[in-house]
Amino acid sequence: MRILGINCMNHDAAMSVVDFSNGKGEILWAAHSERYSKVKNDHYLNWGIVNEANTYGPFDKVVYYEKPFLKKTRQFYAGQYGLAMSYTEMPQWHLDHFNIKIDEYVKHHDSHAAAGYYTSPFTHATILTVDAIGEWNTVSISTAEGTKIKTQETINYPDSIGVLYSAFTHRCGLKPAEEEYILMGMAAYGKPKYKQDIYNDFVEQSPFRLKQNLHRGLGEWHPEADVMDIAASIQQVTEECLADLWMRASRYSSRNLVYAGGVALNCAANRVLADMNLFDNIWIIPNPGDAGSSLGCIAANEKMFLNWQHPFLGHNIDGEYPVDSLIKELKENKMVGVASGRAEFGPRALGNRSLLADPRGPEIKDLVNSIKKRQKFRPFAPAILEEDVNDYFTLPKAVKNTPYMQFTAPCTAGKDFPAIIHHDHTSRVQTVRKTDNPGFHALLTEWKKQTGCPILLNTSLNIKGQPIVNDKEDGKAFTNKYGVKVLG
Repeated sequence: MRILGINCMNHDAAMSVVDFSNGKGEILWAAHSERYSKVKNDHYLNWGIVNEANTYGPFDKVVYYEKPFLKKTRQFYAGQYGLAMSYTEMPQWHLDHFNIKIDEYVKHHDSHAAAGYYTSPFTHATILTVDAIGEWNTVSISTAEGTKIKTQETINYPDSIGVLYSAFTHRCGLKPAEEEYILMGMAAYGKPKYKQDIYNDFVEQSPFRLKQNLHRGLGEWHPEADVMDIAASIQQVTEECLADLWMRASRYSSRNLVYAGGVALNCAANRVLADMNLFDNIWIIPNPGDAGSSLGCIAANEKMFLNWQHPFLGHNIDGEYPVDSLIKELKENKMVGVASGRAEFGPRALGNRSLLADPRGPEIKDLVNSIKKRQKFRPFAPAILEEDVNDYFTLPKAVKNTPYMQFTAPCTAGKDFPAIIHHDHTSRVQTVRKTDNPGFHALLTEWKKQTGCPILLNTSLNIKGQPIVNDKEDGKAFTNKYGVKVLG
């Protein structure tokens, strides 16, 4: 049986294909709509992604990642009458344009939980899902044993940590549901001066509850405040509220945690939470947000594990990974792009659609930020061989490796690699092993051999506000426009 999974009509539409012919779920392909439409965080599908999905067909079943009629009840409750009454907001109406018929619908949080658990290495776990809004759920805690998942607790709209964080994203002049990661980066530059005010005005921590609905934002709250201090304040409140949820999740029997939902992308909070030592093992799929639910809805519908090997599941660019030419360019020009092999399924480039640079030298961070048109305060991720990571970074207690950039860690050699160190002396680390990405592993191995430097700066091959490069033509366009070679 071959199944197509779909997430669309919400931020970051995506499609996935899984084959169950051999009695287990083989992930054939998974990709983001934005990479084909060139519209950042595209809500909708397009013929580019649909045509590539169809190369893996025909499909025995099509599964959708949430239940639209249940979602409409929440929209009515929220006063979003236009959305609730509009037939053009129904997923089947959108998919009719592509001759796709949905066969099964799966609840939003069930899709998140399944995306996490059924790709994990665990046979039992506690699953914590935290996002902005599903149909109604904003937090769910589930237990998993074998192939069975059972929901144990939920928090429902309008009480939402994701909505809270997005409201403060908007307050700080950023785009909600898209630029929360920038708010997270800003937090290191401020002081949590307004933490108690956030609790006084908006939040009850345990059990978590919002004192008012923040779905439409919080207006000009503390208009006199420095946005860096607001960012630091909401980051700390978020970490404290999440810590309470992790404590609640730890009361169930498993020492394995699956952490899912878009809030799981907050790698600064993840470090703090992992250091609480509540779990022995933590699994976060590299695409824990809604796009990953295009894969999760398939697993939830079938109640079967997926054969997760790596996140390189998208569009393929043929050819050997260009190790020698990448090193030559790095030595000569300090920076190079790579577009080789299959694209990453997730928001972070992990070596196949990356902009790479030598992390040594004080000028590198500003140089790469100027190319990417990002704020100068933002650092970059270090990619390092898994066997070397403990020599340069102090990972959280429950984290043995971090191949998907999901945790920050203090760097013990920050003065040597200023381009990958944030203001708080931490880095969003990527550990690289041969079984995940042989080409990138070979590049790091040879780079270390030739230069003595064990680290490469790794950031996504895109410009601020644009999707990551997907195909050869995108790579050529990047080179022509920005003067940075893209090899592949």
